[in-house]
Amino acid sequence: MPRKDGRDAFEDRLSAALRDAGDGFEADRGALVTAGRVRGRRARLRRRTAVVGGVAGVALAGVGGALVLPADEPAGPARSSVSSNGAPTAATTAYSGDDLLRELKAQLPKGVTSQEAARGTHDRSGPTAALVFDDSAGAAAISLGVERLRPGSDQVRDLGKCPDKNLTDYDDCVTDRLADGSLLRLYRGYEYPDRRAETKLWTADLVTAEGHHVTLSEWNSPAQKGAPVSRDEPPLTNAQLRGIVTAGVWRQVADAIPETGKPSAPPSAEQPRAASGKAVADILARLLPETLDVVARGGQESEYAYVVVDDGRGASLVQINVQHGMDKVAGELYGDGETLPDGTRVATRQSPGEKGGSGVVMWTADTLRAGPEGFRVVVSAFNTGDQNKDATRDAPALTMEQLRKIALSQEWDALR
Repeated sequence: MPRKDGRDAFEDRLSAALRDAGDGFEADRGALVTAGRVRGRRARLRRRTAVVGGVAGVALAGVGGALVLPADEPAGPARSSVSSNGAPTAATTAYSGDDLLRELKAQLPKGVTSQEAARGTHDRSGPTAALVFDDSAGAAAISLGVERLRPGSDQVRDLGKCPDKNLTDYDDCVTDRLADGSLLRLYRGYEYPDRRAETKLWTADLVTAEGHHVTLSEWNSPAQKGAPVSRDEPPLTNAQLRGIVTAGVWRQVADAIPETGKPSAPPSAEQPRAASGKAVADILARLLPETLDVVARGGQESEYAYVVVDDGRGASLVQINVQHGMDKVAGELYGDGETLPDGTRVATRQSPGEKGGSGVVMWTADTLRAGPEGFRVVVSAFNTGDQNKDATRDAPALTMEQLRKIALSQEWDALR
């Protein structure tokens, strides 16, 4: 997504943190890791991540159970400046890291806190607070982040929806529109989508009509990663999560985040356009063999779509990514593939699944059309309807030849 103002740096930081963590859910690592590298030019690739999770937790949880913060700015007492008539101004009133910790701790139930760390509103990385909380039932990491989003943006729409269960596994998710127009999402899932550890992640996200975004995350472990589970469930109930994120103080904190003064980024060739996710899904559905029944479908607002098909022998996930601006990595993606007479590059591969399901295989046909736009179509099929779960059939419902035919179809040219 092209940056609209300085606040979008938050999304860049989150994307970077998620890449460092390396544990977001993925559709096709070969396709999307490379695409993510290219799309460092824009913070638009939100396919898996975005989905859920503690923003502050990702940024604050350190290795080996410690909670750490970049030392951009030391915490200190709250500061404020005044307007020409001597009144404090919301844009310049500051909350220190200590202020955020004090407010967060005041809203927690009875317990002991430790490993406290925070950043204030005038920190370049944005206001966050993190601590380890123990209510005598076991230590648990808790983190909170505050930012401002552009009302009506893709980020706001994403936060108002629960994740697609065909893409990520979780226990529960509910959304609610509050009386003041704010959107609240309460999510209960896992730190690792493949559940290779029993670390649970519960989050609450609030987005107001003005674009204030408050996210609170908690784990049943004293650290997001790298520490053993210390209790059966995180300590805060949905009602407590709701009460904390809807507290009025966090809106004041969001209002105190200073503007950066950066101009909106103009459109340029360095910001490839994105194909409509609905258009991608519609074309994919038309290109499927008639012998397949589509039992589920979904995707994202741009570039990515999937269907779950059944040929009478069990469900099979088929997913597709349609990307622009991939010409600069053609050598890396298609070095061992073939080049067709019209210049189209083609690579095929059969590999294990990437989300931990036992026996899952992924068959892929990856194509790049000739031309300066770097137009790529990559389609994959699996021998399960859900990558997070075990294989349910011996092979995907589509053969390699059928996948290749879909990826090379001229219908995709309508999205170039």
